[in-house]
Amino acid sequence: MRQDVPVGAPWTPQSLADVLPDGVVLADADGRVELLSATAARMLAADLGAAVGRPLGEVLALTDHAGRDWCGENRPYDGLRTRTGVPEQVWLLPNGTEVLTSARISRDSRDGPVERVAVVLRSGRGRERLDRERSDLVATVAHELRSPLTGVKGFVQAMLNRWDRLTDEQKKLMLTTVHADADRLSRLIAELLDVARIDTGRLSLHPRPSDAEVLVGRVVESVRAGTARPLEFATGSDLPRIAADPDKFTQVVTNLVENAVRHGSGVVRVSLHPLGPDADHDGVRLTVEDEGTGIPEDMRRRVFTKFWANGARGGSGLGLYLVQGLTRAHGGSVTIGDAEGGGARIRVDWPAATAPLTNSRVSHS
Repeated sequence: MRQDVPVGAPWTPQSLADVLPDGVVLADADGRVELLSATAARMLAADLGAAVGRPLGEVLALTDHAGRDWCGENRPYDGLRTRTGVPEQVWLLPNGTEVLTSARISRDSRDGPVERVAVVLRSGRGRERLDRERSDLVATVAHELRSPLTGVKGFVQAMLNRWDRLTDEQKKLMLTTVHADADRLSRLIAELLDVARIDTGRLSLHPRPSDAEVLVGRVVESVRAGTARPLEFATGSDLPRIAADPDKFTQVVTNLVENAVRHGSGVVRVSLHPLGPDADHDGVRLTVEDEGTGIPEDMRRRVFTKFWANGARGGSGLGLYLVQGLTRAHGGSVTIGDAEGGGARIRVDWPAATAPLTNSRVSHS
């Protein structure tokens, strides 16, 4: 329906309106349509050629859930003479999908009659997606906070009620559990803050030359201490120092290893080797493999989205989203493949300290 303007041809009001991402409906002082953009015609299922000259209420076929129409409810040509527009509202298109509308009311003088009404139509899909993400965030946070908080409250209450009857070993066990649950809560809060900073472009990094083998080794030992799953760690020789914010790099490694332990099966293998000569820059390659069912190829893009969950083994669904966001912020990359044993293989290529950082600071905060 859209008609592209030939190169060098003069712009017209219609051609200008047609290149706008939002739909535009323009009506004159008599309430009749004098311009309908191609996008608006598509949204309203209107005939682009026959719309001009028709009443605005007929062309602007928008209704609410009660069946009321836009023009009847907003009455752009009536009301106070000082009114200059209609704020953003949600209406339904003829096909039943939501659209966001706003309008500008033009007058030759401040309190003069209406000379022109311009209505803008914007797809509501972005808003729907944002609302869903917010709902998912609330549900995820509520679910993830409930379990450790319940444990903390239960153990503290037990200690308060039975302090004199508990042995020192029992008290130590309860306090250790409370401490672990508090760590879990702190980590979830940190993840949520990092997600918000990545989304808003306000993630600040403090990279410095770091020893990847030491950082990865600490993560492997920490995870190994809390699981019965076999966990192997292998390193190559001549590993270069990496350019990394140590806390963020540790967060990336922790999420990958814990994700393999949680969702995979069999032995989890972690390896660290220098990047080969075919790489674009010097650095290290971190590889995490498991012996589970793997990640189907058609799902590999989805795993890096927020709240992606595989199976019913828990987790906030933010881990791999943070892995990709933090890795890219350092100038690295993440790829997913198949391990030799049939499980998932996730590789992270991280630049060396001698390589220039392409995005060492996402934005200034």
